[in-house]
Amino acid sequence: MQMQDDPRGQHRFDREYWERHWTSGTETGEDDRQAVPVSPYLETETGHLRPGTALDAGCGTGTEALWLAHRGWRVTGADLSATALATAAARAEDEGLAGRLSWTEADLTRWEPDRTWDLVVTHYAHPESGQLAFYERIASWVAPGGTLLIVGHLHAPHAGPDGHDGHHGSGHPEGSTATRDGITGLLTGPGWSVERGYENTRTVEAQGRSVTLQDVVVRATRT
Repeated sequence: MQMQDDPRGQHRFDREYWERHWTSGTETGEDDRQAVPVSPYLETETGHLRPGTALDAGCGTGTEALWLAHRGWRVTGADLSATALATAAARAEDEGLAGRLSWTEADLTRWEPDRTWDLVVTHYAHPESGQLAFYERIASWVAPGGTLLIVGHLHAPHAGPDGHDGHHGSGHPEGSTATRDGITGLLTGPGWSVERGYENTRTVEAQGRSVTLQDVVVRATRT
């Protein structure tokens, strides 16, 4: 089956796309997906929290989930890609953390978990539903008194008509970026307190090259 595209040549973030994405490194014998450093926003935004239960929504190969588990959280990692989850589970075994993590293969735009978590985090997840609809959905999985941490690609003011600036490339579907105001606007009603909301540009070293990321970060508490 071929990857599905829209008439403008923009790929869809469907299961096949993510399987190809996470399989590319294993086919070449390179483990470059693990080389991407853990999100710095985890320490900044969750380091003060008492460890409890956590969900990493769109966990990929488990970098952030493992970081949380090392710090005492009992973590559920959920992702659409079976390939990514297999890598994540192997990493947990290697690091002696298998007992603190569980892995769920799920389409998070349709998944209906029968529980909530003390902490729900997501980093650069790209569901087919678009960013804001996804963030609104995962917010409902935060337990009362719990924390939601969203890290996404910023929709920059100078972005092109496809919603992207030059750092993220073209060809991504419309709605795959977000802004601080767009995200916090989802959390202004009763039951939420937005603790932090900001935009940040940073450079990371990955796979032997420098990559510039324009991030939007929002942390909120479910009251």
